[in-house]
Amino acid sequence: MTIGTAPERPAAGGGESPPAAGPAPSPGAPDTAKDTSAASAENGSGRGGRGRRGRGASGRGTARAVLRGLGRRPSALISAGVLALLVLLALAAPLITALTGQDPYAYHDGLIDSARGGVPVGPLGGVSADHWLGVEPGTGRDLLARLLYGARISLLVAAGATLVQIAIGLAVGLAAGLGGPLLDSLLSRVGDVLVALPMLVVGIALTAVVPPDFPRPLLLVLLIGAFGWGGTARIVRAQTLSLRRRDFVAAARLSGNGPWRVARRELLPSLAAPVITYAAVLLPVNIVVEASLSFLGVGVKPPTPSWGQMLSTAQTWFRADPMYVLLPAGLLFVTVLAFTVLGEAVRTALDPREASRLAVGTRREKPASPESVASPASPAPVSPDPAPSPDPASPRKAPS
Repeated sequence: MTIGTAPERPAAGGGESPPAAGPAPSPGAPDTAKDTSAASAENGSGRGGRGRRGRGASGRGTARAVLRGLGRRPSALISAGVLALLVLLALAAPLITALTGQDPYAYHDGLIDSARGGVPVGPLGGVSADHWLGVEPGTGRDLLARLLYGARISLLVAAGATLVQIAIGLAVGLAAGLGGPLLDSLLSRVGDVLVALPMLVVGIALTAVVPPDFPRPLLLVLLIGAFGWGGTARIVRAQTLSLRRRDFVAAARLSGNGPWRVARRELLPSLAAPVITYAAVLLPVNIVVEASLSFLGVGVKPPTPSWGQMLSTAQTWFRADPMYVLLPAGLLFVTVLAFTVLGEAVRTALDPREASRLAVGTRREKPASPESVASPASPAPVSPDPAPSPDPASPRKAPS
């Protein structure tokens, strides 16, 4: 006698039977939920790290996050190396020119062909053993020395203007976020006006009324910094309005701390990441602004070298000496590109969501062990349905 499989019993109450539990995860399979939670906790975006992130990551934690982010991007490492080399060469410009014996302000009339209008003598703009990158048309000044000293001007002006923008924007943004509605509205409108002002037009107008003996690099730093803090103030104000509702800020206020003490001890650590990210974006922009002002003739004045000023002078020598145009333009392009790539890497490293995604995506999945691989289950034997039993209530037919 063959016994068939017992039919499934319906759930109590006439409902559907509960779904069968899925197969248990194998020991070797990756736990995605665990990886995601670990990455979230590491970057301060998890449930347990929300309070710590509210108080802001410490300077050491921010530096570690930036270094981890740079390590995941080869392009960022290359950009950092290029910028480090450029900064080192700019700082060592006096030493390099002293070793080569070339003064960036010294004229060499014997190295230019006066019969051809001042074109450098020799190939590639006068390249020789004494002048590795050639000489400047019309003057014969060493081009390598002027490029190095021009890098000093461009980098110093950009870095100084960025510091001024961050300082003013941080103070104004904190005042707008912590002050009353009237102060917030007033400072926000001033920032909007500054953002709408064209920097080049303002620079041309202001440099026309400044005394000519005023140091032009310092003037550019003050000009770009004083009229470029609107974007920083917007970011700081938005972050401050979000952070002021947190419990740790309310606790600091209830403890009797004043607004500036709360800003210094509680808010500034939380503002470090967005401010650093925006500063990395401002640096290449300020380099371009300085070069543009010098190109238009309202920036650094001759004989002080500057990349923008060299490009302005090279317009008339493009056909006769292309190297005089390509060298400063190439340096400006490489510098701005390196700062842009590095700034994007810093932004990604300090973004909790992006860092969490990269942390989960870069973990290698371990292959499952042979013991954890479930063997295919043999199908249960299927027997024919049993013959239906006669119903005792049905009438029996009498035998004939």
